[in-house]
Amino acid sequence: MAFALFLLMDPIGNIPLFIAILKDIPRKRQTQIILRELLIALVIMVLFNYLGDFLLSALQVTQYSILISGGIILFLIALKMIFPTKNDAELNPTGEKEPFIVPLAIPLVAGPAVLAAIILYSKTGSGPTIVAIIAAWIVSTLILLSSSFLNKIMGRRGILACERLMGLILTMVAIQMFLEGLAQFLIAIHTH
Repeated sequence: MAFALFLLMDPIGNIPLFIAILKDIPRKRQTQIILRELLIALVIMVLFNYLGDFLLSALQVTQYSILISGGIILFLIALKMIFPTKNDAELNPTGEKEPFIVPLAIPLVAGPAVLAAIILYSKTGSGPTIVAIIAAWIVSTLILLSSSFLNKIMGRRGILACERLMGLILTMVAIQMFLEGLAQFLIAIHTH
């Protein structure tokens, strides 16, 4: 669970994006911004853990619908990780020098796929899901705080290679999630 959330948060793939967005900000302030944005993302993820069932009930969404849609979203994200096409300039459309919540906290760290996965995992119990969220968040935070250092060591090609490898793994997770949702859907049809 923690590993899947870590893959979805994609801290290694986000390194070039964080660097591009924060390039004009002094290094000390960059660290403060990264910590602030990641804490905001953590709060949002924890809230989704506890409010997920309420949201699903209010919207009358079934678990297999979430698994199927979550699998599709993960698959699309995995494809973007394997075949990146986004321009860094698109990520900060407001042109403001210091980002707040968007795009660093949401959608780069606590994106739709992460939040959908948290809602699904919360059905197994809040305790294990919170532990998984915090574990994935800690590792992601450490990676993103050392983004400048990792960028120097690995270079652009090394980071792209890691992102593509994570994309391949995420593709497998997405297909498994989709198949589980499809199986639950077929069982639901046959029991009614």
